Amino acid sequence: MGTLYIVPTPIGNLEDMTLRGLRILREVVLIAAEDTRTSRVLLRHFEIDTPITSYHEHNKLSKLDKLFAALDSGDVALISDAGTPGISDPGLELIQKAIERDYLIVPLPGACALTTALVGAGLATDRFLYVGFLPRKPAALRDLLHSVKERRETLVAYESPYRLGAALHSIADILGAERRVCVAREISKKFEQFYRGTAAELQQLFAEESPRGEVTLVIAGAKASQSNWLQPQVEAALMERLAAGESLSRAARDVARLTGWKKGAVYQLGIKLASD
Repeated sequence: MGTLYIVPTPIGNLEDMTLRGLRILREVVLIAAEDTRTSRVLLRHFEIDTPITSYHEHNKLSKLDKLFAALDSGDVALISDAGTPGISDPGLELIQKAIERDYLIVPLPGACALTTALVGAGLATDRFLYVGFLPRKPAALRDLLHSVKERRETLVAYESPYRLGAALHSIADILGAERRVCVAREISKKFEQFYRGTAAELQQLFAEESPRGEVTLVIAGAKASQSNWLQPQVEAALMERLAAGESLSRAARDVARLTGWKKGAVYQLGIKLASD
């Protein structure tokens, strides 16, 4: 039984490809790629002639038998268009199915727009919430932003450059004009840029002109003073973590960070819940 390797590929500069990743791509019996046209450019550049097959959103179910047959005879590498497979792409489902069938999964570290934008934004990195691609429909986007308005973690999202202006308008309107935001575009490419400022400043900047290339948004979390969580909401958040097996100390710390309540108050609330 072979191993399924999760191999990140460059999100821009081809020099971001790791030596280990190159070795794996040369040694496996098959490469499963989200877009074979894009991936063949990478493989030709590094003179890799391993057989390649497509695995994407529209054929992912029909390709499972072929990929598992390959895994029964040797190792397989999963790659996406760019970055780390399994993050907002169909690779996650292949990984889950392989785990169900007891294949060994080996994820390699490497390029990822999410973490690269996060550390380059200059915002808090100790806790963050990745919300994926922002919804295309305005109403769904507003619902999402309302749901994370009080979250104290830094928020990270992917967005189309063509919808960036509208997204920043909604962010300023719902999360607040003074909320700190970073727009990271063309990460690891020739024209990489990081725009940092308030939501209002960046909304104005991109009001009339859409940037080219891939965009990652990093948004500061809500400040503690913005939190208006009521006790029943705090209790529910605390009970959810305790039911998941977290210790009271850790659960109280996490809920305090999320809600703006003091950790001691949340801890005492947990003791009371346990006694009740």
